Amino acid sequence: MLDKLKAPKGANTKKTRRGRGEGSGLGKTSGRGGKGQTARTGGSIKPGFEGGQMPLYRRLPKRGFTNKFRVESRIVSLERFDELFKAGSVVDEAALMEKGVLKDKHGPLKVLGDGEIKKALTVRANRFSKSAAEKITAAGGKAEVI
Repeated sequence: MLDKLKAPKGANTKKTRRGRGEGSGLGKTSGRGGKGQTARTGGSIKPGFEGGQMPLYRRLPKRGFTNKFRVESRIVSLERFDELFKAGSVVDEAALMEKGVLKDKHGPLKVLGDGEIKKALTVRANRFSKSAAEKITAAGGKAEVI
């Protein structure tokens, strides 16, 4: 029955022919509104343009700067270690990646002292907060800076 094959309804639509009379619904200005810059081809007004008036982004003062030497650390809290690792295990970047705590390898690893730790763990990281290092050693573990 190949002679009766037909495209589903709405699959084929005719190209809109603009400027072909008022009866088409897209005559006269062809859906471009009135006259002027916006009616012309390539005529667009950039965002923030205020008709020649000094725009807001130029009237407001500039403040601050971007420090190009800033290093974004990957932060991990101590409370995660207690639930994920057994006592006596080594917690490092590879172990945290394996457990799904860290997603990427960009930037130094920093351990923060949020929460409590009850197990003795050897934690290897680039940086430790003062409270994190104290809590790890108080629990009987080691805080090793790489």
